[in-house]
Amino acid sequence: QVQLVESGGDVVLPGGSLNLSCAASQSIASIYNMGWYRQTPGERRELVATETTGGTITYADSVQGRFTISRDNPKRTVWLQMNSLKPEDTAVYSCSADAYSGKANWGQGTLVAVSS
Repeated sequence: QVQLVESGGDVVLPGGSLNLSCAASQSIASIYNMGWYRQTPGERRELVATETTGGTITYADSVQGRFTISRDNPKRTVWLQMNSLKPEDTAVYSCSADAYSGKANWGQGTLVAVSS
């Protein structure tokens, strides 16, 4: 079972930037989809960005143009660069690993708070 550990969450001003990292304990080369989801209290978890092992990237409409996902299989790491942050980006961000079989693993999450 792959372990995922997120880091990089912080409190930032609107318009600021953060870079989140997701470090995997095992190889991710054979995992179909790696990515980021976010959730606030009382809200459903929503997709932020994903990247397949073949390099296909998907972004939520709300973050496209502001966030950039990157995946490095040899480094067993996935990053989420977040620019031009808005208060509505405030959430717990979790890293996910989705295998071809459909089995999913999740990290513990890291809190991003955007506030003035």
